[in-house]
Amino acid sequence: MSKNSIKSMTKASKNNPILSIVILYYNSQDYLEKCLDSLAKSKLNKYTIETIIVNNGTTDGIAKLAENKFKTNPIINSHFIYSPTNLGFASGNNFGVKHINPYSKYVLFVNDDMIFFPDTITKMINFFEKNIQVDASTCHVTLANSGKLAPETHRGFPTPWNTFWHFFGLGIPKLFPKSKLLHGYLSDYKEYTTTQKIDCCQGCFLMLKKTVGEKIGWWNEKYFFLGEDLDLCYKLKQNNFSLYFYPKPKIIHFHGISSGLKKTKSNANRQTKIHSAKASTSAMKIFYQENLMPDYPKLLHPIIYLGIKFLDVYRIFKAKYL
Repeated sequence: MSKNSIKSMTKASKNNPILSIVILYYNSQDYLEKCLDSLAKSKLNKYTIETIIVNNGTTDGIAKLAENKFKTNPIINSHFIYSPTNLGFASGNNFGVKHINPYSKYVLFVNDDMIFFPDTITKMINFFEKNIQVDASTCHVTLANSGKLAPETHRGFPTPWNTFWHFFGLGIPKLFPKSKLLHGYLSDYKEYTTTQKIDCCQGCFLMLKKTVGEKIGWWNEKYFFLGEDLDLCYKLKQNNFSLYFYPKPKIIHFHGISSGLKKTKSNANRQTKIHSAKASTSAMKIFYQENLMPDYPKLLHPIIYLGIKFLDVYRIFKAKYL
């Protein structure tokens, strides 16, 4: 490579964002505007960012209204792209990745029902810049309806053991709140007030080095909805990349706005709730087949599938009648 080409690359890098934010929009109505409004109030100091908003097959016109409002905003530097169909969470985010600036150093995936604080982005970038051992990270995801840390922000992998005690433990784990053995699913046996390594986090707020995302192949498109964040975190660990929980920056999450999994703060109809229930157990099956099956004896597979089926029936019943 010539010196001139090296200089041109350096110059291009300085003129381009350090961070690309990918926001997947799907049926969250006015929450997208609230999300972008809060992002536009970010105090970025020396940093430049870009925001890729993926309209994931939604035809309500909200994305177009948001585009007209934010397309000239110098803070968020927005780019709206449109998919004619709902690609799902994994494919939709991968679609957004294809449109990020090639010189971006980091990529942040954010749900459309999130509210940023003015210092959220700067604190996250500083965390990566000052700690080269950090490959991926989440922040303090605060639930809007309770003000508490979202428990899914720090999770273990859904191994058969962890899953059994979480869903079928008959209250036994509550008797031993500090037991790592019984609380591996949510890893809620310890306090989350300090920066620390974790196994998994939610895909609603996940930042990673672009080179790391490229190495692991970004999101696994076998998942349509739910489970893809666990799969991505598993790939991070399998490739010896680090994932951190960093509690200083915060973001507010209106959990369940478009998924239908939560009754509060959700306008989802019963059919959407049933679809979400089915998707959750389908994701469990895919994750087990993709990542865990080789580690367990064949005699155990039918028992694990039976447990997933039982949970599937229960969740569908709950979505229909409760």
